[in-house]
Amino acid sequence: MTTAKAKIRRPRATPVAKAPALRDQVRDAIAWLEGRGSRKRREEMGPRYGVKTDKAFGVSIADVQRLGKKLGPSHELAAALWDTGYYEARLLATFVEVPALVTPAQMDRWCRDFDNWGICDTACFHLFDRTPHAFRKVEQWSRNRGEFVRRAAFALLACLALHDKGAPDEPFLRSLASIEVAGADPRNFVKKGVSWALRAVGERNARLNAAAIESARRMAASPHASAAWLGKDTLRQLIRPAVTRRLAARERARR
Repeated sequence: MTTAKAKIRRPRATPVAKAPALRDQVRDAIAWLEGRGSRKRREEMGPRYGVKTDKAFGVSIADVQRLGKKLGPSHELAAALWDTGYYEARLLATFVEVPALVTPAQMDRWCRDFDNWGICDTACFHLFDRTPHAFRKVEQWSRNRGEFVRRAAFALLACLALHDKGAPDEPFLRSLASIEVAGADPRNFVKKGVSWALRAVGERNARLNAAAIESARRMAASPHASAAWLGKDTLRQLIRPAVTRRLAARERARR
């Protein structure tokens, strides 16, 4: 007598949703940005930020950040967005990039692409200052003659002073020599970056405030008009009573 083997029914595998291909993600992101662009905002970007408007959509930074949160972190997507050359796509790249995966070579490559202060400062403020290579790039870029590379050095230094609460004083103290040298650079975007960095370092704590004041005084006495203006202007900021009181309160809180 033979017995029929019972047919075993295997449960169907639940289909796994595939992540959209990188090319599709970039295409969809560009379409999203283009759909939220404003002609009026795009026309203002040239005179206000120096953005090349033939590669811009006129999207607000708030909308770019919103899309970045929706997409989530992705090293591969960040690289692909950057390579499109669109202003807002590059802003978006700084919001989706993974700081721990950023290499020194990538920082150099992106920095060479900076052609306006908007993308320069956004990359430094939201991404570069969270990488482990930040202080090294401050030193390297400060010696570069490119206008936006040099600005990036000091924008990055300012962002480190503002955001890296655990950093010791020593790298900031060393940076003051570079600030004094670059203070003689008369180019507007460099000069403003240097000013931002000196003020940010000098408002970090009492020790750095004293050192930054000395640097500002030396610059104020410089024969170079740019350095003299920058030194005098920054000195007025660093010796304000409000700054002194704030730094004294921080010192008391640490004890």
